[in-house]
Amino acid sequence: MNPGIVIVTGSNGTIGEAVMRRFAGKFDHVVGFDRKAPGPPPPDCVYIPVEITSDDSVLNGLRVIREHHGDQVASVVHLAAYYDFLGKPSPRYDEITVQGTARLLRGLTEVGLAVEQFIFSSTMLVHKPGEPGLFITEDWPLEPTWAYPESKVRTEQLILAEHGDIPVVLLRISGVYDDLCNSIPLAHQIQRIYERQFSGHLYSGETAHGQAFMHNDDLVDAIERVVERRAQLPPELALLLGEPEALSYDELQHTIARIIHGQSWETQEVPAPLARVGAWLQNLLPGKKPFIKPWMVDRANDHYALDITRARTLLDWEPRHSLRGTLPKMLEVLKQDPSGWYQQNNLDLPADLEQ
Repeated sequence: MNPGIVIVTGSNGTIGEAVMRRFAGKFDHVVGFDRKAPGPPPPDCVYIPVEITSDDSVLNGLRVIREHHGDQVASVVHLAAYYDFLGKPSPRYDEITVQGTARLLRGLTEVGLAVEQFIFSSTMLVHKPGEPGLFITEDWPLEPTWAYPESKVRTEQLILAEHGDIPVVLLRISGVYDDLCNSIPLAHQIQRIYERQFSGHLYSGETAHGQAFMHNDDLVDAIERVVERRAQLPPELALLLGEPEALSYDELQHTIARIIHGQSWETQEVPAPLARVGAWLQNLLPGKKPFIKPWMVDRANDHYALDITRARTLLDWEPRHSLRGTLPKMLEVLKQDPSGWYQQNNLDLPADLEQ
């Protein structure tokens, strides 16, 4: 049992709950912050309902920690943030991600907690996209291409300006999945192929491009090592986390189709202007809206392959899973229980599964 408190914001999420469970029993206290406590917390953990957009709520939550658990905080794992696939600026990015982080940092000091480390969950998408054959490092230019990573850049800058004496770690995380998928873009790609949708044969970018992913268990491993090594890490540290192999969109398409349907899946590259018009028209049609939005067409060529040398060196960390190796397990669950898999990934059931 390590002395001190671990605070996890966004504790109701898939990553947050896994982090809570990993630290349970390893520290004196593991406390989760989220808007609502969904039920009993994991064993040896505590939930405190906290609204990150409210000064009073954040301060009250931190005061509860001080009064009931003490003032020695080993680490704050800050996962709470706003995210959508609308692709355009939203005031929620500033209210939740940027100002929520500022509110939390100020509150830790105001309440008088002694904090050994503040971990912020950022994204690899803060960096300028690369090209196949190039591997992005932490020193790669910051050039986000849409609203979500833009909010992460602003928040990183705020943290570096206002963290004071609290050491900070900026985790620039790749796309996260698990054995059941639980990755929104990956689940929709699988859905298009499983349902043999015509749109699943079309792609507006170069199919040789792709993006890095990582298994949720590997992310939790990395977070655990960041916390364990907090005394040895630099006071300001950015870390890229992801699998060193970024599967191309084309390989993903072929792999998913081969496992599900036992056959190849040809994907045609569509000129971006035509794809943009097609996506716009589809979103005007009545009924459920497609996942692909016009703004995504412009991002189809973004390529992210990561150089994780810094994480290997400082954390002695290496992903134990790979998307290539997990896809068969993930898709076998889909084939055995399509309805359950769809519900797990918050997808609309097709008519044949609703019956």
